[in-house]
Parts: sequence; C-alpha cells; structure tokens
Amino acid sequence: MARLLAVCVVHQLLPDAGTIGVTAIDKRPVDGPVKVGRYGIYADVQANRKHHGGLDKALYAYAQEDADFWAGELGRDLAPGFFGENLRTEGIDVNSALVGERWRIGERVEVEVTMPRTPCQTFARWVGGADERGWVTRFSAERRLGPYLRVVTGGRVRAGDEIVVVHRPDGAPTILERYRDPA
Repeated sequence: MARLLAVCVVHQLLPDAGTIGVTAIDKRPVDGPVKVGRYGIYADVQANRKHHGGLDKALYAYAQEDADFWAGELGRDLAPGFFGENLRTEGIDVNSALVGERWRIGERVEVEVTMPRTPCQTFARWVGGADERGWVTRFSAERRLGPYLRVVTGGRVRAGDEIVVVHRPDGAPTILERYRDPA
C-alpha cells in the first residue's frame, strides 16, 4: 500500500547566497491533520515564487525509497523534509508518475502530477555546499527527482494516509521523460 509518511512545512527561513537572499527549503514534519488548499499546505511558504509554489507547484513529493538511496550515498540520515518536500511518500514510484496522473491522499485530497523537480544551486547549498560539489549534476543523473503536484481537491492530510492512483492518462509522458537536465 502506498502511503504518506510525513507532511512537511517550512521550519524557518534561512539566509542563502542566492539572488533572493533567503530560502524556505528547511521543511520539517508536522503532527496531525494539515489543511491543503489550491496553493499547497497551509503554514508553508516558498521564498522564490518564480521557481517554486503556485498552482502547478503547490506541493512537492519525494519518496522514502529515493531518500534511502541518497542516505546511503551521502552517509547520513535524511529525515522527511530534507529534500524540501512537502510530502514524503512510501510505496509509490513517484518518478514513474505520468504528467496528468492523479492521486487521492487520505479520504478527500486529490492531486495531479504536473512536472519533475529541477534541482538548483539553493538545493546544492542546502545539501552540503562545497562538500557536495556537482550536486545538481549528480542529483539529475540519478533521476530520483520527485514530482510537483497541483491540488485538484483540497482537504486535510496526515502522516499515514493512503495514497491511491485514481487516474493515469493514456499516452502521457512520465515526469522523467519531461525532465530537462539543467547541467
């Protein structure tokens, strides 16, 4: 059974060397049910609205299976939220998701896969800066990107909720087929 392991929101804005000057990548799990609306999880923020957030990037999902791979590669625990994700999943191959695929999370929330995440330098600095030179290229090459999601039907979600694929559009590309490597 596919399920939601954690729901994550920004813990704090952190100074960042990028053009915005701050980042909201520091996401952490929250307890209990959390309200989800058209622009994502209530109480979450994005510092760079040009590249994050909005209706087509309301939520970002990352799989525990992919986090486990990176934990082995990086030699450290990567708690839910480490990748800047709002939803840490288990038991669903998020990287094989089709653009336009819809998932029901819990009893009511329905989301639609829109596009893959494109890693950026903010993400590289978050992962480890100089200790992880080439992170964007490395992350891209592994193709463990995770999808952005549009919220179709809002409601409440919580850790432990089941994730059910309710629609897979015929002939649609996967998020990986849509990915354009930034390197």
